[in-house]
Formats: sequence, C-alpha cells, structure tokens
Amino acid sequence: MPLPTAVAPVTSTKHGRDGLLTMTKLLVRNALLLTLEPGSDAPFTGWMQVGDDGRISAIGSGEPPPVDEDTELLDVGGAFVAPGFVSAHSHLFTSGSRGLGMDQSLYGWIEAMVRYTKRAEPEDMYWLTLHGALDFLANGITTAFDFTAGRLDFEADHPQDGGFGGTLRPPELVDVQIDAKIDAGLRFVNSVMLDDAVGSRDEVMGRLDHALAHAATHADNPLFLRSAISGAVQWAADRSTAELEVEAMERHGLLNQPHFLESPFQPEDQQAKFAWYRDAGALGPDLIFGHFIQTTDEIIVDAASHGCGMVWQPASNGRLASGVANVPRCRELGMRIGVGLDDQACTDVSDPWGNMRIGLCLQRATHQDPAVLGVKEMLELHTMGGATVLGVQDQVGSLAVGKLADFLVVDPLHPDTGPVWDAYGTYVLACSLRNLKQVWVGGELVSKDGEMITSLAAESSKEIHARLARIAAA
Repeated sequence: MPLPTAVAPVTSTKHGRDGLLTMTKLLVRNALLLTLEPGSDAPFTGWMQVGDDGRISAIGSGEPPPVDEDTELLDVGGAFVAPGFVSAHSHLFTSGSRGLGMDQSLYGWIEAMVRYTKRAEPEDMYWLTLHGALDFLANGITTAFDFTAGRLDFEADHPQDGGFGGTLRPPELVDVQIDAKIDAGLRFVNSVMLDDAVGSRDEVMGRLDHALAHAATHADNPLFLRSAISGAVQWAADRSTAELEVEAMERHGLLNQPHFLESPFQPEDQQAKFAWYRDAGALGPDLIFGHFIQTTDEIIVDAASHGCGMVWQPASNGRLASGVANVPRCRELGMRIGVGLDDQACTDVSDPWGNMRIGLCLQRATHQDPAVLGVKEMLELHTMGGATVLGVQDQVGSLAVGKLADFLVVDPLHPDTGPVWDAYGTYVLACSLRNLKQVWVGGELVSKDGEMITSLAAESSKEIHARLARIAAA
C-alpha cells in the first residue's frame, strides 16, 4: 500500500525571528518531510522555504507557492527531508584515535586512546577537532555538544580518586577547539573542564573565565549555541568538585554535563557521589547526566524530580561494555533525554543510524519487549530530544518556522530499500549513511554523497595523519 500523505498546516510568513522581512533564498520541494516538531502531523509530502537569514521561513504540504527567480530550487524527487542529527554528547578531538583499546572497558580504553592526544600541542588539537567536526557533518550530525580536551591528563590508575593530574597545558589548547568547530561549520555547545585538580579556587575560576571570554568572541556566530562545563565528580576525590561546579554554573549560567555512573567499575562508590551533587545544590534543569547507567531507582527518581536530564550513548556503551541505561524508566519519570555519538574513538564510525539501531536493539533485548522503545521515539531522541536536553530546542532539532535550516536529504531509493510502507520505519531501520545524499546547515549545502564541500576536509585529513605520525614517533 502506498504511504499516505498527511496535510500539514501551511505557514506563509517570511519574517525572521526579529520581525524583519527576509528574502527566500532556498525552496525545497517534492520532499517527504519528517519534521520531528512536537505536535506536528505525520510525515507528509511537501515543501520548505529558507530565508536569507538561514532559518526556515515557511513549510507546508503539496505544491509550494511561487517564489522569485533568485530563489535556489532544490527538488529532492520524493526523498526524505529531516532535521540534522543532534549528538548531545561528543568528544571531537578523538577523531584520529579510532580502533584503539579495541578489547578494553572504559578506563583501559581511555589509557589507550589518550596515549597520543595527551601529547598534542594546540595546533595539533585544532586539526584533530576540525577533522572530527567535519566527519560529523559529512555523516548528518549538524549539532554537537563537544567536550573539549582539558588541560590536564587523565590518570587511569586512579579513576575514582582524582582522575586528572599532571602539568597544565597552555590555554590555547582549549581555545583552538572552539575555533576548529567554527571553521568546520558545525553547530555546537562548547563544554570545558574546570581542571580543578591544580590550583586554588580563584585560579580555577580564572581559567574558566579565560575560556568563556574566548568563546564570547564567537557569540554572534549562529554556529555557537551556548557554553557548558564538563562535570568531573565521577572522578573527584572529595565533594569540593561538586561545589565548585555549582559555583561555575550559577556565576555564568552554564549547562553542566558530567560523565556519571558510566562504568561498572566500583558502582557503589560512584552512586555515593550522587549525594555530593544533591548536597551542593546542583540538581536541576542545567544538570544533565552523561551515560547514567550504573544507577539506582532512587537516584533516577531524585534526578527526575529535580528536572535533571540525561544523555544516552548506545554504541559507545556497548563497545566499552559499560552497560545499558534504563531509558524506559527515565522516560516514564519525565526526564529529558538526548542521544550522543560519544567519542569518535569508541563509536569509531560516526553513524547516527547505526547508533539508533543499536539503541533500539539494546533496549528491546534488555527488557524483552519490542514496545519498550518505538522507532519514531528513537529518532526523536537523536534529534529533538538532544536539542531539548541541551536547552537549544528553539534553534535546532526539528524542522519548523523560525528554526535554523539544518536538514538532511536521505534517498531510500539510492540504494533501494524497497517500498516505503512507513516513513519512520524505513528512515530508522532501513536507511543508513549510504542513503544520505546531502547535508545542509543554515540553508547552505555542506556535504554531498558523504563528502564535504569544503577543501578543509582533505587538508584536515592530511594534517592529522602527519601530526599523529610525528607524535607517535616521538
């Protein structure tokens, strides 16, 4: 039976978010639209207009209204048009460290993975991050929460008792990771480590001030969505780390995503540290837990009741034998949930379709119930769910008037996946990177047939091979 066409409301306004009249620069037509906008109609065949401000100015079913002759026309021939994926938990600088620690759990893998990156100079780190950001874009990930590499080394021998130490590397190491994401054209939330194992409280906050000041130089760029800190209580020696993170959050209005309750290593010790966050007053909408696997029902209930969110990394959690997050229970309690690709060095292939299918399989097998997580729900978690948990849902995550025009063209006929009986079923279960034909960010084509348009892609590949070879030989 043919896929039914639903009727969507047509919005004809061409006014931007500031109320000023914008010109239509792009018209997408003959598209099977998966808008993922909450409360929207089922997938429908229609069109979408993008203004010269890079935002969606109109969207509707059927044939589009007339546009002026200067408008770029994109007829996708019935292919899917869907929002770009949101990776709500990512480490872009690890793009050159894939295939390491292949048979290790979390801490053994970290030790193998950072063997080379911990010796990277700022210029090396720029190219590593650029390579990772371009890889995300080529694979349909248009927005990422990026944990920048910190200025201290991770000490895998003592992960539960002060996991970071050594000598502080230069502040430029952090700065260039922001610059690289801007140069790549990736939309992002930038997260920095406090590196509180070294220095006084004032020195730690001074380093944060520097990092945020550099980020602020990009404040007018729509690629830069907001700043955050990378919580480190999971590896902290005492509760002062939680108190310092709360001070940073409150002083600067920052989001905080700690890696928390991730590894099956000493889970009781990790669980006990949840009280550090509670006692410090950290629990709330600006605290989102990355991984959140080795938890208890009491912890989940407490976190949910305070409005905390969580971010789930299916492929990474499976690769590192970390476990399976209790996503159904978190959803039942109303927690905001996003999905991330995590390190490119432990997901290895930045494939959001693979990540979704692994997530579905893990949840259904664990709970022995195919209804525990639906296909559409899985797609929502990797798009609008990620945007919502990061607090940027008014900008990205779905296709809606006023939002940034970050979208994918996915063709289920090339290669052919068969008849489209259900749009969500085909998109999530049958499509893959080979069906991804185009990636658009802000109404600009950035990738076609898996290859980035920019010449920086070839340059970044050349640079990271040469730089990592030099580091490895040193």
